[in-house]
Amino acid sequence: MADDLSADLLHRVSADISPLIPAGSLILLGLSGGVDSVVLLYLLHKLAPRFAWRLSVIHVHHGISQNADAWADFCIALCARLVIPLHIEKVDITPLRDQGIEAAARSLRQRAFSGQHCDFIALAHHSDDQVETLFLQLLRGAGVKGASAMPQLSAHTGTHKVVRPLLHCSRARIIDYANEHALPWIEDESNADDSYPRNFLRHQLLPLMAEKFPAYRQTLTRSTQHFAEAAELLDDLARLDAPDLFSSSLTGGELKKEGGGLQVSCLQALSRSRAKNLLRYFLYQLGAPMPQVVQLDNMLLQLCTAREDATVCINFAGNLWQLYRYQGRVYALPALARFDREYLSEWKGEAELVWPALNSHVIFQLNDTQGISLEKLQGAAVTLRLRQGGESLRPRVNASTRTLKNLLQEQDVPPWQRDRLPLLFCGDQLVCVPGVAIAAAYQSQEGELSVTVTLQ
Repeated sequence: MADDLSADLLHRVSADISPLIPAGSLILLGLSGGVDSVVLLYLLHKLAPRFAWRLSVIHVHHGISQNADAWADFCIALCARLVIPLHIEKVDITPLRDQGIEAAARSLRQRAFSGQHCDFIALAHHSDDQVETLFLQLLRGAGVKGASAMPQLSAHTGTHKVVRPLLHCSRARIIDYANEHALPWIEDESNADDSYPRNFLRHQLLPLMAEKFPAYRQTLTRSTQHFAEAAELLDDLARLDAPDLFSSSLTGGELKKEGGGLQVSCLQALSRSRAKNLLRYFLYQLGAPMPQVVQLDNMLLQLCTAREDATVCINFAGNLWQLYRYQGRVYALPALARFDREYLSEWKGEAELVWPALNSHVIFQLNDTQGISLEKLQGAAVTLRLRQGGESLRPRVNASTRTLKNLLQEQDVPPWQRDRLPLLFCGDQLVCVPGVAIAAAYQSQEGELSVTVTLQ
């Protein structure tokens, strides 16, 4: 009977995810060392050769528990025994403690996952997690999207797709599988601490629910699916309310790259409820944390009532994100860190240079089309610097010299970028502001070897 149960679980996981993951895909498994992720590791280890998947593992070392080093050692030994590549990612939770330990740890895990090279991230969420999350979201006053079911496959961790192979499996069934195969796992001592809301639900409330409503997992899972359908309809409505900004629902409804921000007029033309729905969807598509209801109302008020020429900046998500209104459009982006105004980077022919002020890269491409004359750059050191004030250049041979301030305004460079843009100098001469202008004296002639400089 145990063998049948084991084979049934392996078959169910195989049937659920094999249509979702193409052959040759690189799957990165998030391994905590707990029973859920250990069982998932063994299941994927068995399935990977069958479907030509490449399996690797990441363990996020939060350092919260005094046993954190021992957990990392456990994961190292486990992956060594199975001959699976493992990456240990050490993170510092201290700067995010104001969010709460659970939220901070979750944020750091997501950040660690997003920085890895893979096609799919496999997480060990199961049906009990689904129900616990529903309760927690409802107790926080979440809307239909927050109360929606975790999908088996999603794509909201950077460019990675997230797959949850155990989502239709109960925790009890997972433990049965682990015991049947004598699998080792570790117990996080914090799982016994009922001061954490999730643990209180798991140990105190849900056992009482099971006594009165034995099928509560199945019925509440259906509810999360109803919420998910309602959320999908609201997303469809948002795309209809801003068709110029979003692609069609048939292609996922992503932000169009050429969209350039959400038009304030779109929000102003809608009822309050529809405008809030559109703003939520816009933020969600950018990967921004969802603001609280009061904050969302305040955002909408400021965006829709500001003067036409006003530049609005609203901090949210613990000042980690910023929402702007500029020239009739709404922009949202992670808050940019402080930067060193004296920062300088010398270019010696590299294909790209890091530009910390904008969390970006400056790309250099050699070609024989119009750009910056490579020959004219040989006369002195070529450097990237930040704006100091008073810079100017002549953008065309017959044009007058223009101040950088005027050029940036004319090119509609957003105010939050103007002091952070990389300026390319040859010696003390301003040669180029990527995406804005090239000094006439340094522009290449037809057929001349040149370099184009772009910000990525």
